[in-house]
Amino acid sequence: MMTYDLCLAWEWNYDTDFVQLLGAACQGLDISFLQITPENLDGTLEALLRNEISFWAFLDRASDTDKRFYALAPWANKSSVYCINPIGFARQAWNKAKSQQTFTEAGIPTPPTIILPSYSELPNPDPPDLSMLGLCFSIKPAFGGGGKGVIKQAYTWDQVLIARKEYPLDQYLLQSYINPAVYESHPAWFRVLYCLGEIFPCWWNPDTHVYKPLSYQEEERFALQRLRLITAQIAQLSKLDLFSTEIAFPSDGNCYVIDHVNDPIDLRLQSKALGRA
Repeated sequence: MMTYDLCLAWEWNYDTDFVQLLGAACQGLDISFLQITPENLDGTLEALLRNEISFWAFLDRASDTDKRFYALAPWANKSSVYCINPIGFARQAWNKAKSQQTFTEAGIPTPPTIILPSYSELPNPDPPDLSMLGLCFSIKPAFGGGGKGVIKQAYTWDQVLIARKEYPLDQYLLQSYINPAVYESHPAWFRVLYCLGEIFPCWWNPDTHVYKPLSYQEEERFALQRLRLITAQIAQLSKLDLFSTEIAFPSDGNCYVIDHVNDPIDLRLQSKALGRA
């Protein structure tokens, strides 16, 4: 039986560059690497069930969008494979309404937030007191990524009623809009990557979606150690090995987690994804 060190399941064509880089890194470290794609999925599943192949570690970047890949998770669990972002924990993290409640209970700072039931559950809820959110707030469906269904700046209950119809099965979050401070021409908005215990804070522009690594000198100069502390706490709560989170600092010196847990994270090369969400 052939046993691979690492298996990656993927189907998004924009992952091609990442897969090539990962494959080259594995080759350089003498790590055997198996790719499972829509083209070889059926044959690979048959080979796994016949004990012709196996693997030690598994990263799934496919089953969230292609249900045919679901069959890999039970096999991996049964075979005691190390799963990076186990599907059970990942599904919990995908629910922003659940994450909001978990973060609040754990004392992780988040903006004032109102959680609404789904449109299908309650089409015409009584309007809540929006004054707790301030003059401007964001509207977010509980599931989904890449900014789909998100209204960054809203002002009225009528906007909420319209937005809830776009994803009628989702709960919705109404979240105070955070206007970040400016640190030496950078908006004080950060996307922090967490990977197997390593934490990588980055400047993040919420309008252009461009990353820039935060240097240790900048981290010290702007007293941004909270980025690492909060991200480590999120990792402990979510039990995920690979994710990103967004944290913003308004001018009052506080900080808030804006986007709880992003999984799977967008791994497109910046040179090919400028201006994308």
